[in-house]
Amino acid sequence: MAEVINMPRLSDTMEEGTVAKWLKKVGDKIEEGDILAEIETDKATMEFESFHEGTLLHIGIEEGDGAPVDSLLAIIGEDGEDISGLLNGTATPVVKEEAAAPAEIESSAESPVAASTEIPEGVEIITMPRLSDTMEEGTVAAWLKKVGDTVEEGDILAEIETDKATMEFESFYSGVLLHIGIQEGESAPVDDVLAVIGPEGTDVNAALSASSGSRAVESAPKTEEKAAEPSKMQDPVAEAAPSQNGQRILASPLAKKIASDKGINLSDVSGSGDHGRIVKRDVENYQPSTSVTPVAVAPSETKASAPMVPINLPVGEESIEEVKNSSMRKAITKHLGASKFTAPHFYLTIEVDMDNAKASRAQINNLPDTKVSFNDMVLKACAMALKKHPQVNTTWTDDATIFKHHIHMGVAVAVDEGLVVPVIKFADQLSLTQLGASVKDLAGRARSKKIKPDEMEGSTFTVSNLGMFGILEFTSIINKPNSAILSVGAIVEKPVVKNGEIVVGNTMKVTLACDHRTVDGAVGAQFLQTLRAYLENPVTMLA
Repeated sequence: MAEVINMPRLSDTMEEGTVAKWLKKVGDKIEEGDILAEIETDKATMEFESFHEGTLLHIGIEEGDGAPVDSLLAIIGEDGEDISGLLNGTATPVVKEEAAAPAEIESSAESPVAASTEIPEGVEIITMPRLSDTMEEGTVAAWLKKVGDTVEEGDILAEIETDKATMEFESFYSGVLLHIGIQEGESAPVDDVLAVIGPEGTDVNAALSASSGSRAVESAPKTEEKAAEPSKMQDPVAEAAPSQNGQRILASPLAKKIASDKGINLSDVSGSGDHGRIVKRDVENYQPSTSVTPVAVAPSETKASAPMVPINLPVGEESIEEVKNSSMRKAITKHLGASKFTAPHFYLTIEVDMDNAKASRAQINNLPDTKVSFNDMVLKACAMALKKHPQVNTTWTDDATIFKHHIHMGVAVAVDEGLVVPVIKFADQLSLTQLGASVKDLAGRARSKKIKPDEMEGSTFTVSNLGMFGILEFTSIINKPNSAILSVGAIVEKPVVKNGEIVVGNTMKVTLACDHRTVDGAVGAQFLQTLRAYLENPVTMLA
């Protein structure tokens, strides 16, 4: 019997997954334990094994596509087995409904009710517009009119948030706003009823009932009717300005205002909006024609005037590429956005003398089978400083501040898809060489997508180092639920003052981002002082 395999939940925070690669194709024989595909979660790309044996009969999510957890991923069964029932099971209601639709439409067309589904004269049903080529639904960001307001043709009714931007939506009609179908903050598919405009006192319920009936029965005639009346489809302007051929110019109010401020003649501007409508970007991107307009001059000026040379403007072809956001990128955006906008960040920066650190590292690395990096030294110093300043090793909740008595050090690692944070557990108990080996192992497996989800969870403090890229100083967003993150810059050789004399020294800047709910300025400053003491005297970290 065929087995349905759904998109698995491969981490505790995973809401959707992306098929990075299929390792089997339809028709292949599958053994229990075979790797079916590589699934990209919000944290890593992981191999997904089959728990069943048989033939791969169907692939439900193609490579590169994402889908929510529990969506149909694949079907495994016996070769030649009929799986139409399993596939149709996800769409049976729709199929049946569509099959019944012609009969229902035919009967309703003959019924007295259908004959009475006429929208009252002067009433206009406004639906959710399709404001971009990929838009499937819109969200009302703000209503600029309320029920009962008088609406003039060209007035801005609402701000509609699409999948690309938030745009002003103008009224094509004049009348009274009788009904709002989608409230602020709510979303609805394209063509859902957005509003009703008509004469004051109109029975809105009757108009809505007539609209729903007429849309179900007369969708095709309605389309033809609107196509035959372009004046209703076009976006009006408050003042129609004639173009060079005497036709009306379609432009948004904002576009007209910008054109007026810049002294641009709208008849010279090409519109990129619906039905050739001139919008804001058209006016802002408008460039006058390079052709030279003859200027009438007096005969005496003709000989003295130098010939006008056309301006050479850059010529090229615009090109874009749309890359689908990966599950990891979406998760990073969600996680960091939640941290930045909920935790009140503040930043403290100090400069560390790294002369002794450089000398100590050179001595340590001269030992057999020993390799220590400056990053290892920073991690060790952070772990020891956290033991002395437990307030920094905390988590904020609405009810309490949670003090962590263990130190799990998160290390930010850049991968192709974004950023991951492997966690070194009990970092304070590891030596410099053990820290270095742990970082190398975790970072390597993170970049090769072999790291496990539980190896990226549970951090109590995080370090982000961009010094190897030559970055001198930067700030980081706190990795929730931590209370702080340390940003480490490059070691720079420069003149410094020591014992009243200018000498060549090696310095490094580090910046601590703190959650002000748990870490006050003085606490963060004391932590940095302790950190600097360890880094400037590395022998104290070896005791």
